[in-house]
Amino acid sequence: MENNHEKKSQKEHSYLEKLAINATHQIGSLTSLIIHSIFFVGIFFLQWFGYNFDQIMLLLTTVVSLEAIYLAIFIQMTVNRQSHKLTKVSEEMEDISDDVEEISKDIDEISEDVEDIEEEIGKGDEKLILKHQYSQERIHHIEAILKELLGEVRELKDKHK
Repeated sequence: MENNHEKKSQKEHSYLEKLAINATHQIGSLTSLIIHSIFFVGIFFLQWFGYNFDQIMLLLTTVVSLEAIYLAIFIQMTVNRQSHKLTKVSEEMEDISDDVEEISKDIDEISEDVEDIEEEIGKGDEKLILKHQYSQERIHHIEAILKELLGEVRELKDKHK
């Protein structure tokens, strides 16, 4: 996945930047290690072609110095690219952190709303209970009155018999 991301980001770079990126990838490979090893050992075979040791060492130190300069530049370019990527990631992390903070606040508000609703439901239950108790008391009172009236009606019936 990183390679796809790198390929996409390479499209945004200039030709020289692409060349530097590819060079960095190639220099850090096993193939590069083998080629350099063959070069450093093989350069001493130039003595068989008439070059003296001082000339070979001069050529070797010049090539190695130039390569070190270019490697330092490539390394710095890689560091700069990685620093730029880290800056982007850091900015994205800040955005995500802000989003998480907002979501956390929203959750707190929702929790408070749920508590308020629970309290309202609780109050509503208390009101219903009080209404039910009041209704029960009225029913008992009416029953008592009806029993009393029924008793009086029976007494009147008994008197008329």
